[in-house]
Amino acid sequence: MSERSDRPDPDPSVPVTLSARYFDDMYEAHRDPWNFETSPYEAGKYDRTLAALPNEKYTAALEVGCSIGVLTARLAPRCTQLLSLDLSQRALDRARERCAGLPQVRFERREMPAEFPSGRFDLLVLSEVLYYLSPADLQLMLGRSARALLPGGHLLAVHWTPVVHDYPQTGDQVHGALLAAPGLKHLHGERHEQYRLDLFERV
Repeated sequence: MSERSDRPDPDPSVPVTLSARYFDDMYEAHRDPWNFETSPYEAGKYDRTLAALPNEKYTAALEVGCSIGVLTARLAPRCTQLLSLDLSQRALDRARERCAGLPQVRFERREMPAEFPSGRFDLLVLSEVLYYLSPADLQLMLGRSARALLPGGHLLAVHWTPVVHDYPQTGDQVHGALLAAPGLKHLHGERHEQYRLDLFERV
């Protein structure tokens, strides 16, 4: 007879952060699962993302959830150093190929928020990534993000707003949490048909 664990069964009603396996399966099935390379919607959203950045150049930037590096390649010329992170090794391999000619970019596989990098940054880009986190992990992520930003540094968040059944949260939920996060001053916001963008400054 097997011993019964004292640990309670997970509550299926409580959202959990999506695992690395979820993303690796996506990238195994499709080289570009969200059509970052070819979608006019994505290209237009990246245009707005870059246009929202107040500074022409950032010294030390952090991009969380870089995927296959399409936004990374466009963001890199605005950065002296850019650290780009993702949970999926498959995605990172493709991002490294894309950005091979950009020596200021460094890629690392990290599980966020548990493996949030040390160091201070004057730019943090959170594009299409926060709704993969559980509410508890989101709060950890926001606290660590604020502490990692230098005073006057910028945090730019961009997220799809329609409900996705697989995702623990919606874009509106994560942006609502950002607007309530201590240490961040809201500078600018945009709501588009299928996504929203909010820019914050570390105070």
